[in-house]
Amino acid sequence: MAKIILTHEVSGLGAPGDVVEVKAGYARNYLVPRKLATPWTKGAEKQIAAMRRATKVREMATVEDALAASDKLRSASVEVPAKAGAGGRLFGTVTTADIAAAVKSATGFDVDKRKIELPGRIKTTGDYTVQVRLHDAVVAPVDIQVVASA
Repeated sequence: MAKIILTHEVSGLGAPGDVVEVKAGYARNYLVPRKLATPWTKGAEKQIAAMRRATKVREMATVEDALAASDKLRSASVEVPAKAGAGGRLFGTVTTADIAAAVKSATGFDVDKRKIELPGRIKTTGDYTVQVRLHDAVVAPVDIQVVASA
């Protein structure tokens, strides 16, 4: 087992600044090379504190604010334009950055692309539901419609 400090949010593992124990191979071959985590050291407590302060600034101040934003996102109709060929098949996939930009243009609400969880790879036009993690306790489902752009 290896003790590491997460530098980015990893689904099912933790948030930035969390100290977790994972299998040594997972840390050495996946998390550390992708800069999702750093090895834990005795002097890393200051680094953890700085990451937590930065996270607090970015995340919603209270659960009430997150719930209000969640209601706004649930009621929004979000269209994501993407280049498509015959039969609605996309040239590439729809990314979380594309969805974040579409949500901002539709609602005026700025969503961090790292907080969006896709149901899988979106490769065709149609209706999809994505999850947006607004706060540790609040996850908002957002209905998106992928349409072919001109």
